[in-house]
Amino acid sequence: MTYEEALKYIHTVYWQGSKLGLERTQELLAKLGNPEKKLKFVHIAGTNGKGSTAAMLASILEEAGYKTGLYTSPYINRFNERMQINHEQIPDDELAELTEYIRPLADGMEDRPTEFELITALGMEYFARHKCEIVVLEVGMGGELDSTNVIEVPEAAVIAAMGLDHVKELGPTMSDIARAKAGIIKAGGQVVSYGGNPDADAVISETCREKGAGLHSPDFSAIVPGAFGLDGQCFSYKGWQNLSIPLIGSYQMRNAAVVLETVEVLRAEGWRISDEAVRAGLAHTRWPARFEVLRKDPVFIVDGGHNPHGIRATAESLRRLFPGRKFTFLTGVMADKDVESILGLIVPLADQFFTVRPNNPRAMAAEELARRIQALGVKATPCPSVADGVAAAIAAEGTDGVACALGSLYMSGDVRSCFR
Repeated sequence: MTYEEALKYIHTVYWQGSKLGLERTQELLAKLGNPEKKLKFVHIAGTNGKGSTAAMLASILEEAGYKTGLYTSPYINRFNERMQINHEQIPDDELAELTEYIRPLADGMEDRPTEFELITALGMEYFARHKCEIVVLEVGMGGELDSTNVIEVPEAAVIAAMGLDHVKELGPTMSDIARAKAGIIKAGGQVVSYGGNPDADAVISETCREKGAGLHSPDFSAIVPGAFGLDGQCFSYKGWQNLSIPLIGSYQMRNAAVVLETVEVLRAEGWRISDEAVRAGLAHTRWPARFEVLRKDPVFIVDGGHNPHGIRATAESLRRLFPGRKFTFLTGVMADKDVESILGLIVPLADQFFTVRPNNPRAMAAEELARRIQALGVKATPCPSVADGVAAAIAAEGTDGVACALGSLYMSGDVRSCFR
């Protein structure tokens, strides 16, 4: 099987869709000899920020000398981004070999796994073959019934910032969503929760009490912002002074505080993580398409914010970096998202919009999105492709303006490709 054949098989139509439940993943992993039982994990759920949190933690653990796996979704430019060991993506030939190995096992199942379940099993086998000492494992959706939740008690369960998203699958209230995400909490485990939403916090606290799990939360009032700019930002937190991260979103300091609390939990569990490893790991974190600067003349930022909670954080970052400015936005959204709320958050910052249709069947047409924006009193121009939209946004801003592409992670990879 070639790499291209492997991807074609993984993306075959009969894997498509989302079916909550662990039975299919458990069956497939059992056929593989349960590779997940040979691994230790930090398990991360949440609505926004779980990928950035995972990237920072993996970077720190690697700097501490551990062979560290990182499992994330979705990918931005290449599928291989989803499975990494010490910052190195799974090689094409190994992905092909693993897919060929797992194919007859998956095909032989009466209730075939979904695409995400298949990929989760692939990731577990990959990390186990390479004897990773710890794997930072990002939940796909929800938590309790997400295929990554087949693992036993993790070294730490981390719940990142929460907002209303995937309400069709998880439920319409914050309590419903928190209950789904709190499903990663295991009996006797240790939990680090971003917190900040009373309804969600109540669910998580109650779940920890029921399962005898320890609960740890950051104190965001202890964050002291330092210098910041287009290349990164500095901050202090509790006993940590002048930490540096290359992620420039204002919300990343809060994600980093969650990471620092998780480091303390891991240290208490016996993991040897020096202060130097923490500093170096944060400073060397790489996480594309999360308020990422792609050029500076004009400034062009891409951000994968795709729900009101994430867009609110993007708007906060824009105001912090460019106070009083208006921006050109390149925007594409999924039709099943809360489009009106998303637009309500960014229209006040907009000089104009260019709209595109992301490469996804759920995407809203560029013309329809432009009509909705125009109805709010802002100029909006539909573009035939992402590349055309990028070119139009750059031309509109000249050499000293600021453009921002946001609204869909599915669009972010195509935007980034335009700057290679």
